[in-house]
Amino acid sequence: MSMETTLSVFRAIGEETRLRIMALLLRGDLTVSEITSILGQSQPRVSRHLKILAAAGLAERHREGAWMFYRAANLDQQDLGVRGVMDAVEAVAGGPDRVISRDIERFHQSRQARAAQAAKYFQENAKDWDRIRRLHIPEADVEARLLHQVGEGPFDLFVDLGAGSGRMLELFADHYRAGIGYDLSHDMLAIARAKLEKAGVTHAQLRHGDLFSTPLDTACADVVCIHHVLHYLASPEAAVREAARLVRPGGTIIIADFAPHELEFLREDHAHRRLGFADDEVREWCSNVGLNINDIETLMPKSDDKNKLTVKIWSCGSPAKVRRLHNPKVN
Repeated sequence: MSMETTLSVFRAIGEETRLRIMALLLRGDLTVSEITSILGQSQPRVSRHLKILAAAGLAERHREGAWMFYRAANLDQQDLGVRGVMDAVEAVAGGPDRVISRDIERFHQSRQARAAQAAKYFQENAKDWDRIRRLHIPEADVEARLLHQVGEGPFDLFVDLGAGSGRMLELFADHYRAGIGYDLSHDMLAIARAKLEKAGVTHAQLRHGDLFSTPLDTACADVVCIHHVLHYLASPEAAVREAARLVRPGGTIIIADFAPHELEFLREDHAHRRLGFADDEVREWCSNVGLNINDIETLMPKSDDKNKLTVKIWSCGSPAKVRRLHNPKVN
């Protein structure tokens, strides 16, 4: 890193508000409005600081519909100077400073508020969940490709992160010996249990739990499924990280979600946080936890209806090594 670049980085981080912003961005993606709310500062002021951080290579931004997301720069692509600055920011963030501690507390409150908003939506729409999913191409087409990607099995353990109405546990029931699905919505779990009971699926369990941190052993699952869940999450990469922890060597992680789109009404009417995901973004998440993407399928709507969404299926290979501590086994 040249002296000019070094000075630019130091000038960027050497200001209180920008240091506070970087401490937040190291914990996850945020919009300008979220940062404004956490810091209690005006949007123009926050935007100006973000512009400086981005110009110095400390922060990255990407537009998604009407929203602009900011995140800490990818350390794997940064030189030692920037990494050193990032390490210093993290050290400050983990210290006793009351201002930054309060910011981080508000960050977590913001995450909890987002989760509560999504949970309320699920509760209000649980009975109509399968109808809502028809915003994209016919579900039968998506499910046929999911079955093809996963293979015949039989698998010892199938894990569904964000089980929703239980459809994935039902769909793959003939392919696994035991299945477990996690969801935070009690209403969704009630619907899922009723559906599985009606379908005669007796070898699957549904449990109330956080998909970011399940009480399952590391490398316990043959297949981990994340089906139309990531676009609701404030930290979709964290869900991929948990899936990577759970899958055994040689196992499969199957991710289904939307391609990038501009249907803003899904944020207001259906609690979507993200308007789809690009292949490069998912590939980066996988690379960060040692996963390889083995195949990508793009399922486009057959009509010209602008309200129909393109579905992506990413099939990922198990990680070369686990980068997260072992969780206690399920009781």
